[in-house]
Amino acid sequence: MFKRHLLSSSIAMATAFGGMSSAVLAQDSKYDAEIDESAALEEVVVTGVRASLSKAIDIKRDKFQIVDSIVAEDIGKFPDNNVVEALQRVTGVQVTDRGAGEVSTVAIRGLNDVTTTVNGRQIFTASGRSVALADVPASLLRGVEVYKTRDASQISSGIAGQIDIRTNRPFDFDGSKVVLAGRNIYQEQSESNDPNFSGMFANSWEGDFGKFGALVNLSYAETNYRDQSITPGAAVPFVTGDAPEGWVPYERIQVNDGRVAEAPVWEPGLESGLPYSAGSTLTMNGEEVGYVLGRDAVFASDFTGKRERPAANISLQWAPNESSEYLFEAFYNGYRNESFNSLNFTFVDWWGDNTHLPMGGEVELFDGTNVVKSRDVAAPYGFTSGDIAAGKTDSFVYALGGNWDISDSFRLSSELIYQDSTFEESFVAMRFDRVAYGLGVDFNTGNGEPALEFYDNPETPDVDESDLTDAAQWNVAQLYDNGGSREGDAVTFKLDGELDVNWGAINQVSFGLRHEGRFASESTRGQEGFLGRNAAEFNENLVSINNNFYDGRADIPLSWAAPNGHYIHDNIDEFRTLYGLSAEPLLTTFELDEDTTSVYAQASYETEVAGRILDGQFGVRYVNTSRDMEFFDVGILDENGNPVGTSGSGSNSKLLPSLMVRYAITEDLFARLAYTTTLQRPGFTQLNPWIYYAPSVTNTNGTASAGNPDLEPVESQNIDLSLEWYFGEASALYGTLFRRDIEGFFYDAKSYITHQAETETEPSTYVLTTPGNTSNGVLQGLELGATYFPENLPGILDGFGIQASYTMLDSEQEVPVYDDLSGALVGMEETPIFGVSDSSYSVVFAYDKNDLDMRLSYVWRDDFLANYEARIFANPLGVYRQAEVSMDFQASYDVSDNLVVTFDATNLTDEEYRSYYENADVYNLGNAIFSRTFALGARYSF
Repeated sequence: MFKRHLLSSSIAMATAFGGMSSAVLAQDSKYDAEIDESAALEEVVVTGVRASLSKAIDIKRDKFQIVDSIVAEDIGKFPDNNVVEALQRVTGVQVTDRGAGEVSTVAIRGLNDVTTTVNGRQIFTASGRSVALADVPASLLRGVEVYKTRDASQISSGIAGQIDIRTNRPFDFDGSKVVLAGRNIYQEQSESNDPNFSGMFANSWEGDFGKFGALVNLSYAETNYRDQSITPGAAVPFVTGDAPEGWVPYERIQVNDGRVAEAPVWEPGLESGLPYSAGSTLTMNGEEVGYVLGRDAVFASDFTGKRERPAANISLQWAPNESSEYLFEAFYNGYRNESFNSLNFTFVDWWGDNTHLPMGGEVELFDGTNVVKSRDVAAPYGFTSGDIAAGKTDSFVYALGGNWDISDSFRLSSELIYQDSTFEESFVAMRFDRVAYGLGVDFNTGNGEPALEFYDNPETPDVDESDLTDAAQWNVAQLYDNGGSREGDAVTFKLDGELDVNWGAINQVSFGLRHEGRFASESTRGQEGFLGRNAAEFNENLVSINNNFYDGRADIPLSWAAPNGHYIHDNIDEFRTLYGLSAEPLLTTFELDEDTTSVYAQASYETEVAGRILDGQFGVRYVNTSRDMEFFDVGILDENGNPVGTSGSGSNSKLLPSLMVRYAITEDLFARLAYTTTLQRPGFTQLNPWIYYAPSVTNTNGTASAGNPDLEPVESQNIDLSLEWYFGEASALYGTLFRRDIEGFFYDAKSYITHQAETETEPSTYVLTTPGNTSNGVLQGLELGATYFPENLPGILDGFGIQASYTMLDSEQEVPVYDDLSGALVGMEETPIFGVSDSSYSVVFAYDKNDLDMRLSYVWRDDFLANYEARIFANPLGVYRQAEVSMDFQASYDVSDNLVVTFDATNLTDEEYRSYYENADVYNLGNAIFSRTFALGARYSF
């Protein structure tokens, strides 16, 4: 039996130390105490863009760490649809992965391993290490702090940084406070109106019992979305029109072709791909044979869905006297999503006789290359797929704690936290397929978008082959029925102490202990079947037809018939019976217990140098992690039908020093130096040693993946040097130089293995990837930021201000190169770190005058290496994203002291997002359009 967390032991430990607490002690308590006491009250009575920026500047100035903040303009008014969209205007922060009606991924200085905390408590979703920031409703937030450096008292995970989300508490208000807010958000692509509601109710009372306060904050957000994308597939080699003996003109060259003595014939998955200059050759049977590189497919995705996010926060505070305070908090966030992907996929790599088609069998190449630009394809196989995915998450965080003034100079804080999070998902996909008469394809019409045209068969003049909505042209083919669940829980105990001393320059020492017991598990199920009947034979509800795909911006089919995933999902038992399948049980893939204990000691100091104050902190944090693991291969069942398992254990320890120096050059000019060390821990699924196989659907090698239970944390040594000038109210200018030396990046080793899947008639070759701590990297750069509200501007100009930031990054990562057959390391190559743009900037024009607040923001980030393609193709491995842009607008007007109306708009310029393989001119890849949003709202408070 797997051990579970001993909640009773944690409670006993907490009781032995005298209680449990609400929050970690402030890292820079000498400065933060005064600010934190007044922070929320200041946000209540002073509202507007200028006030929020001024508060963010105060936080930046008074922290020892290098930190940037976003503060809500008013209770219930965070300035964007979600937290991630707001963070894109923070210096050094980039966002990406726009889709499903929102931006979902945030990176700090190009790195996306970010630790997320709520009121200082690390949170996670299910079996993961982190939480999706977009899952935390913006309406619940008081502010967000982005820590780019951390001291010894803070959690060490997250090599990119820490994002701490702050919620309101009852003592933030003088007496009762009620805020009701609602917004209607119009999604342009889905043509939907989505509700977003929140309500906060707070009150506090004083009497013989001391002071007691209660707060409840509720939120509900709904989003109906539509994303549309078109993509030419990956590249593979073909012989030229001058085919060697035994080959058909433009026939595809397989990796392991029985007609060629040398094996493999060509090597897939190369960093730069096969050479794509004109006249490139491959050695085949001792001769140099010319080849061309053509795409294997073109596919279009019409992705729609509905997402709901309910959330709640409860906070109870009790101060029985002036020397103690107790807090209970409960935080809930939920996620409900049902998405439908209508996919139109056609292969364009067949080499059959196409001389009867318009191009007469010829192939057009991009100038100076051997890469195919356009061609005709005879008898192309294609399919549409209706994929329905449903997911549900429920996450709870409970915290009970207190803090005590033991004496005038000694303070203690303690806290007990329990988290529980579950995620359930189901996935059903059905395919319609057909073999068409022929098609013409242009892989890049000049703007990165492909064009696709189906030709009519002159022998069947009554059939319009370009009418993809005709169900009679499609056969009902495969059915995929998958599902899974993930769960995780944790019990965390924290104890922190702070002692004022007079030891020369040292004026305060602090110490602490944090212990967390974490459990995580995952389960999965999956089956598939094939039918092979004409789609017109079935109930018309089985067919879903989209319309006006991609807004008609590309020369591709605008509509097609696909299986109706919603109908299949609602009648899944009927379709399982039709395919000869049954309801499959979930099978556990892993169970894991992890214990992490950390202790820290830290000293704050202050002295004078040249008549000016020099202060800061230095400390060390020791972290020890141990885990017991059991993994199961769901492909191998014992006599009882249970997966075969294997167990293991592992541990590691790290000593993490930190040093922060702050020097007041003048009263308004500060210099800071920080040296810190941070960690990135492997995801639990990365530890699973079982091999999972995915057979090929494109006549290439299949893929396989396995984890590595011996993975160590990635470690980053960080140096930051900043200069900050605070020259006026809500006005500042600052810059930071930084460097990250990162050791032990997770990187996949590649090797070839042979395996026979259940769906295969004989063994085939698979490309196996396994992660290791085999890559090191360096990230360095410069951040510049400014906020300026000019004083005494005349007339209507009074109230204008600007907020701007610029980030320049330079990254380098050494990645290992492995021998294909043995898997042995044969060398290292240099590449940029994934996700790092060389430069990015944001400009915000703000106006704050009387009852009117407005801001117009423009955010831009340079192109960047996003990921590596599967190692089974001939194109360059790196997938790059083109430069990304976002323009947003927010405005609010105070109708009265109690009522505020708002208008917000995102993605005003209606951007298209594109990706490519190394060379955008010849290796264009993804093209996508996402929705603009327009929102009207109101907030009423009393």
